[in-house]
Amino acid sequence: MRLARCYVPGVWHSGDTLTLPAKASTHIGRVLRARPGDSLTLFNGEGGEFDAQIQSLDRRGVQVRIGSHQAIERESPLRITLLQAMARGERMDFIVQKATELGVTALVVWSALRSVARPDPDGQRKRVDHWRGIMISACEQCGRNRLPALHLAPDLASAIAQAGQGLRLVMTPEATESLPVLARGAGDVSLLIGPEGGFAPEELELAGGRGFTGCRLGPRILRAETAPLAALTALQTVAGDLSD
Repeated sequence: MRLARCYVPGVWHSGDTLTLPAKASTHIGRVLRARPGDSLTLFNGEGGEFDAQIQSLDRRGVQVRIGSHQAIERESPLRITLLQAMARGERMDFIVQKATELGVTALVVWSALRSVARPDPDGQRKRVDHWRGIMISACEQCGRNRLPALHLAPDLASAIAQAGQGLRLVMTPEATESLPVLARGAGDVSLLIGPEGGFAPEELELAGGRGFTGCRLGPRILRAETAPLAALTALQTVAGDLSD
């Protein structure tokens, strides 16, 4: 039986006893119906994972005893920074979840001139917390022991400031270069993807001036939530770990 995995932030060591956070306790106790003596896997985002065993379950939550640390990493050798224009509602949730599963190192969500979603400052804070929760759940599911970095940028210039110094690619249907060809052998890629309404001309001009090369994936125009998945899969196949 596959062991449940839980993200528990903080510093702890083998032999420690701790109470799982409320959400994790509910999932372990009520959904999985675990019992004292059952084994779990815990990670705190600092690298590696810990064996753990349930000691008790009560109103306070699930108490576990930390076992040995396993220096296991499932991070891609390809560092990918995804600069994703903000999409609406569940589309953005889907992108965050799948980008995490596909191994992005960092996700920068930016507001494009043609973005449909434009939350106010309070809404932005709530969304960042919501997306971080999606990332945590995705890491628990896919086996990652490190959370991707998450940033919110007000515009494209601010998003580009978060880009890496390696290969810089922008997906656009008008491009003639193939993404897999450009990315072959890369070790650090910043991938820029626009909103549902597409890039504004001045945004493409800015990206080109900051070293981004236009690229495409085949002859079809992909939706805002399809493009990052297809591009990340291609990147991981030609330069990452999907070919392992």
